[in-house]
Amino acid sequence: MPDLRHQIIGCVEQTPFVDTHEHLIEERQRVDGVVHPKWFKSNDWSFLFQDYGAEDLLVCGMPQNDLQRFLCPNLKNEEKYSLLAPYWKRIKNTGYGLALRHTFQGIYGESDITSETSPRIAEKYHEFVKPGFYLDILKRSNIELCHVNSVQRTFMESATPNILGQDLSILGFCRCSAADFARIEEETGRYPSSLDEWLSIIDEYFFKYGTKAVAVKCQIAYTRALDFSPVTKSLAARLFPHQVDRTGARHSPGADDLKAIQDFLFHYCVSKAEEYGLPVKLHTGYLASVGVMQAGRVRNNAADLCRLLQDYPDVKFVLMHIGYPYENEFIALAKQYPNVFIDMCWAWMLNPAASTRFLTEFLVAVPSNKIFTFGGDLVAAEPIYGHAVLARRGIVEAVYQLVTTGWLAAEDMPALIEQIMRENAHQFFPHNPSGTHSLTPIR
Repeated sequence: MPDLRHQIIGCVEQTPFVDTHEHLIEERQRVDGVVHPKWFKSNDWSFLFQDYGAEDLLVCGMPQNDLQRFLCPNLKNEEKYSLLAPYWKRIKNTGYGLALRHTFQGIYGESDITSETSPRIAEKYHEFVKPGFYLDILKRSNIELCHVNSVQRTFMESATPNILGQDLSILGFCRCSAADFARIEEETGRYPSSLDEWLSIIDEYFFKYGTKAVAVKCQIAYTRALDFSPVTKSLAARLFPHQVDRTGARHSPGADDLKAIQDFLFHYCVSKAEEYGLPVKLHTGYLASVGVMQAGRVRNNAADLCRLLQDYPDVKFVLMHIGYPYENEFIALAKQYPNVFIDMCWAWMLNPAASTRFLTEFLVAVPSNKIFTFGGDLVAAEPIYGHAVLARRGIVEAVYQLVTTGWLAAEDMPALIEQIMRENAHQFFPHNPSGTHSLTPIR
């Protein structure tokens, strides 16, 4: 049915995305070219590999030392390409590689990176990075709004709040690592010595940013299971000083005590989110890493979350990344729990084929208002373009399969595409939060 496929392609291509998850650093830092050892390692085209391409490079055999040289800021283009070349052919057809190739084409006009094209890509990278280039990327990608979970601050008061809505990160409030306390001290000038002091700091963040945020976000699944037990405040208050002690006078809490502190604080933050009417975004599924992921813990994410979902029936939970590679369990959660919604952010790059299957199955199992179909999940803005290309192709394939197999009526197709690409997000998230600039769709 070539006419049907072309009709679906046209509908998907012309429909804007609401991008529900990015980690973009502020555009000003990119324009100024001020590198950072963690989130902006090099101001050249190798930066586009930093988020995820680097992981595939390591997994396919690139030595760690070569990757570090490849991502460093002081290496010439020719040397960077020579480091990449033996491994690029191994990863260029993965989701990460495909997103980069579409980015090279859509942003720089080059179909691939080769010894011939890499000098041109290097030059075009710098030509493209100028004031307003974030907006340019979003327009090229046909994205009308974007949510950002800042890697730079707990809440980023962005220079472009009308198009970049911000999540309030609660990770540092409940993980309680030394780095978390240091970041909060840097942002507020306050370091807690008691649980009540820490709760007052959390309250201060919600008071200041709760009416500006589009959601709260937590990726504590990177370090622990998602089984949050009820813990009394008195127990948490007794344990907390051991976690924040910097004098060495108190012994550090063991694993069980740390879990109890985290459980109490996570519940506290979810209650604050409920107070402010904010959805709770949770990382689930695959972990961005190489050689350390505990698959058993990831496999249990869906089961571990059930008690939390039952404890907070009035809080809307956004379960991110389709729980890949255990996505069927997340279809079941969304079908079972009224307060569960699924975000396909990152998933199209993780595994475009699995994501297409997921969307096909989701749409015949779960009410169609419970899915958000795109989030780039990127620090670098440019690969958003390539990731969006993958997402649109996957949506086309899923919808085409549903129509041709009779599960979806052709006349219902345009409205469904509009719903899952933009309407759901507009209706679900507070796009016009009080106390800040209204988010304005890009036209």
